[in-house]
Amino acid sequence: MTLASSVVGAVIVALDGTVLTVAQPTLQRGLDASFAQVQWTSTGYLVAVAGLLVFAGRLGDRYGHHRVFALGILGFGVASAGIGLAPGIGWVIALRVIQGVFGALLQPATLGMLRTAYPPDRLGMPIALRTSAIGLAAVAGPLVGGVLVSHFGWRSVFFLNVLPALVMGVAALTVRAPADPGTGTVRPEPADGLDAPGACLLTVALVALVHTLVAAPDTGRPATMAGLAVAAASGAAFVRRERRAASPLVPAEVLGSATVGAALGILVAASAAMLGTLFVASYFLQGTLGLDPLDTSLRALPGGVMMVLGAPVAAVLLRRLGPRRTTVAGTLVLTLGVLLLARLDKTSTAVPVAAGFLLLGAGFATVMVTATAVVVRHVSAASAGVAGGLQQTAMNIGPTLGITVAATLMAVTPGAAVGPPLTALAAFSVTGTLLALRLPGHKGTLSTTRRSPDDASPARTGR
Repeated sequence: MTLASSVVGAVIVALDGTVLTVAQPTLQRGLDASFAQVQWTSTGYLVAVAGLLVFAGRLGDRYGHHRVFALGILGFGVASAGIGLAPGIGWVIALRVIQGVFGALLQPATLGMLRTAYPPDRLGMPIALRTSAIGLAAVAGPLVGGVLVSHFGWRSVFFLNVLPALVMGVAALTVRAPADPGTGTVRPEPADGLDAPGACLLTVALVALVHTLVAAPDTGRPATMAGLAVAAASGAAFVRRERRAASPLVPAEVLGSATVGAALGILVAASAAMLGTLFVASYFLQGTLGLDPLDTSLRALPGGVMMVLGAPVAAVLLRRLGPRRTTVAGTLVLTLGVLLLARLDKTSTAVPVAAGFLLLGAGFATVMVTATAVVVRHVSAASAGVAGGLQQTAMNIGPTLGITVAATLMAVTPGAAVGPPLTALAAFSVTGTLLALRLPGHKGTLSTTRRSPDDASPARTGR
């Protein structure tokens, strides 16, 4: 049930984002909204999620991941229903922000639940199944969204999530999470362990960073620099606060871990390369080759298929080869896919396009499984929620950064081929390769790291 909750929760969030992209043009016409207002249906959600993920993960560590997951997915479903009934664009934007708050509660818990339910040496395959499900949602989202919008209107895409969210939320409440072992350790009071000042500083830093990146292509350089300065100052203040706080939001085992830091950097770099490339390729296929959205989705289909099929293979490679070699291989395959697509021109056929997307999907699935496993497995079960929040934060910042870089380069090189932006995005992937060299090398390293009492599986402890 824990695995099912984790997978369905991740799928609901992924599916929500992909079907919304398809529904936005119809939503704009149906509510007589401006383009900027429609963009805020995505931006408002993204900012709310990014700013609260780590704090939400800490809530899971304190109060239980199943409880926080249930609250998050039930609230997500109710907010989705509200959006489907919204009378105007203002209501849609406000409810999307609320949905982002509940999404922030939901997402770290999908990883935190796995960390507390499985022993560290068995986490690879559950994470791989979760990754495969996200890939499947990415593939099915545009198709499902297109059918729903065409036959039932834009409101139907928001009702899509309601029933699964309610069912899984209620089911999660029936699961008895692993109890605290009888070690005599007393759990800190929530007021002492949540570090509200640190949470506020981190939220300001992340909101400023994400909003600045999203708005960068449309704003001037002074505004962008000011936003980045606020993010940097708040981030520096947060790190200083965490090093001195008695009960920090991000424990020292996470904040001071070079391994966790490298894995998070890999996730940022790889997701920036992946989503930025998808952004550029979509414009190329539709603007240069003249394909419609459905044909574009079909050309990109090999990437989604490889994410679904490649994630379980990555879990096997992780177990046999260790995180360093597996992640290096994944980032190199991802880089090769980006560079192959960078060579496309007006005469390109479907074969090189499919090959490029196939390499993208295979490489990204490998990196996502291995780097996520390192982040989640390298911390104790007591900090699983924070680790999950940091992983999800990286997976929000990376795509935003990649799309911003791609959009900026496309704007300053109008009419140019896809080469300049995709070459820059390949540099992100290469950075991920360099960071992968800092991961543990031996296949047994992660399974022999220090384990907390909560790491014992329920079967082994009679729970």
